Amino acid sequence: MSKLNVVGISGSPSRPSRTSALVSAVLDSIQELSRQELEAANTQLYDLADVGPGLFVASSFDRLNAEGREIIEDIEGADLIVVGTPVYRGSYTGAFKHVFDLVRHDRLRGTPVILTATGGSLLHALVTEHQLRPLFGFFGALSLPTTLYATESDFHNYVLVSGGAISQRVALAANGAMEGLRGDVRRPPRSERAAVSVAAPA
Repeated sequence: MSKLNVVGISGSPSRPSRTSALVSAVLDSIQELSRQELEAANTQLYDLADVGPGLFVASSFDRLNAEGREIIEDIEGADLIVVGTPVYRGSYTGAFKHVFDLVRHDRLRGTPVILTATGGSLLHALVTEHQLRPLFGFFGALSLPTTLYATESDFHNYVLVSGGAISQRVALAANGAMEGLRGDVRRPPRSERAAVSVAAPA
């Protein structure tokens, strides 16, 4: 299996961030699994607390500066994406949504995506299903079955507690993603994705 490019996006504009810690844990698990097979995956975490200001000044991909274009193109060209957002008023953050407003609508077709979120209580545990999954359905991305939702009790000093239910679920999500990629459940080459246009809603 060829070396994978895995991109993580943390939709939290603050630091320290439990969301970033959760996305990082998934990326680390994927990298470890890929290392066992032959060669460690290339993993890149885009934390909106760092890169957000460079993206928020543009309203579309065409208006991005060179640095912003590189970030969006990394997302569009990834073999696997891990996304995370804090729950804000029952949904993803506006910063997170803005990033995906910049992603071109035909560039994520068939891309596997691991959905994660963090919140203050279990009341919002289904945010991955009723908010994130429809968002990536618009892009034609492959939102993977195992999702992650973590609350404050799953962290200690903004680090994911090891050995708990959430860390086991991180391993489950990473394993599921790798199994799909081993089976070649992957999107078409980039050139084919760019060539086929999916009409955006009016």
